[in-house]
Amino acid sequence: MGVDLAGHIEDTKLAEALSERYIAYAMSTIMSRSLPDVRDGLKPVHRRLLYAMQQLRLDPTSGFKKCARVVGDVIGKFHPHGDASVYEALVRLAQDFAVRYPLVEGQGNFGSIDGDGAAAMRYTESRLTEIAQTLLDGINDDAVDFRPTYDNEDHEPVVLPGTFPNLLANGAAGIAVGMATSIPPHNAAEICRAAKYLIEKPDATVAELVDFIPGPDFPTGGILVEDRQSIIRSYETGRGSFRTRARWEVEQGRFGTWCIVVTEIPYQVQKSRLIEQIAELMEQRKLPLLGDVRDESTMDIRLVLEPKTKGCDPEVLMETMFRNTALENRFSLNMNVLGGDRVPGVLSIKQVIQAWLAHVHEVLVRRSNHRLAAVLRRLEILDGFLAVYLNLDEVIRIIREEDEPKVSLMKTFTLTDIQAEAVLNMRLRSLRRLEEMEIRKERDALADERKSLETLLGSEKRRWTRIGKDLDATIKKFGSGPLGDRRTQIAQPPKAIDISAALEVDREPLTILLSRE
Repeated sequence: MGVDLAGHIEDTKLAEALSERYIAYAMSTIMSRSLPDVRDGLKPVHRRLLYAMQQLRLDPTSGFKKCARVVGDVIGKFHPHGDASVYEALVRLAQDFAVRYPLVEGQGNFGSIDGDGAAAMRYTESRLTEIAQTLLDGINDDAVDFRPTYDNEDHEPVVLPGTFPNLLANGAAGIAVGMATSIPPHNAAEICRAAKYLIEKPDATVAELVDFIPGPDFPTGGILVEDRQSIIRSYETGRGSFRTRARWEVEQGRFGTWCIVVTEIPYQVQKSRLIEQIAELMEQRKLPLLGDVRDESTMDIRLVLEPKTKGCDPEVLMETMFRNTALENRFSLNMNVLGGDRVPGVLSIKQVIQAWLAHVHEVLVRRSNHRLAAVLRRLEILDGFLAVYLNLDEVIRIIREEDEPKVSLMKTFTLTDIQAEAVLNMRLRSLRRLEEMEIRKERDALADERKSLETLLGSEKRRWTRIGKDLDATIKKFGSGPLGDRRTQIAQPPKAIDISAALEVDREPLTILLSRE
């Protein structure tokens, strides 16, 4: 007999009820929204986007599909949240100035470095990039666990197989409840080299890893002006900051005039906002050496800074710019991520790479086991085919005359259930003499594959050697060319420049009125 709960009131202390609900909300935000997973470097919304796009067969070789279609699938099947936030996440994955290695290839207007927004999702189209495909590689080979979706109608991956070091390569930023994360992008080839070194020397120090990963590698380039010791300290503790400056050069004009051309600005600085900031400071007379600022950018950035007089020193002018504007910027590091056990924590760069390598190793073992099971299944069927091939006439007689052909086949040729089923399902055209040769050939190839898989699964050393080769392949594929080359230059911290002489107050005529009071 069910209890009637209508009108039932329970006395609870407000503090208890609030704290209970607040903790549930906080946990949900931390786990399911704001913090990336250390293994694939993705938050749930990005993981669901990539998985939905893979289900729509939007791989790099296929055509594009409307973003509205992708967003609809994501919020309908996996992510019960607003479409605007999902589309913004999709757009960001396609912006080459926002992510170091874009996971989505966009067609249409996907916004600009000036802070312009993307076109509406009904106008833009997208598909996966090769890097996103690398992250998804093996998802159908039992490489990772799946869980039911929010409505229990489908399944989604808990984490992606991720043989690409996405967490460090693309970075992450998120604000949860009571904790935040901020990880700058890095160079994928450098991370893979550090990971290989860590496989060979598991007790390597962070300082040794910094030899391979000298610092972040921002998609917008710039110059990193942070001393090595402070970078090592940041990577050891998982907390710190990196100072980056714009890249600039002096361009000579006629009659001894010159101007400064800025070609790269710090990461996440909006160009239009930067120019507004410079113009405001000029109005407030806080940049006395600067005469004019012009934006001559096309697809590439080109900011022209003209001095007030050609007699001033470019270094001094730029020092005043760096001190007062966003041409110098700090990017904070807070490596707060969800570990493999789904517990958040701040990790050092070594722990992050180790956690990723452990995940890659687990994926290799699971995929090898999955493939071995498939090979053994197929070998069993081929053995059944070979057992009956010499007596095909008898097989045909049994199928035509017996009431229960499957049982008779199993008895006559000592076949297993699976083998008998495969023989019954065999096509008539497969009964050629040629086919027997094909089967023997396939069987020999599978026997070799089975042997190599069993050897791989039996030796941890061989598995790590194999992972090392996979890392080499990643370095070869994504480690050079316009996408792979390092963009952010590592430089020594700048020497202190005295700008006091340059900041002398302009002499201007002044009128003072004194009244009798």
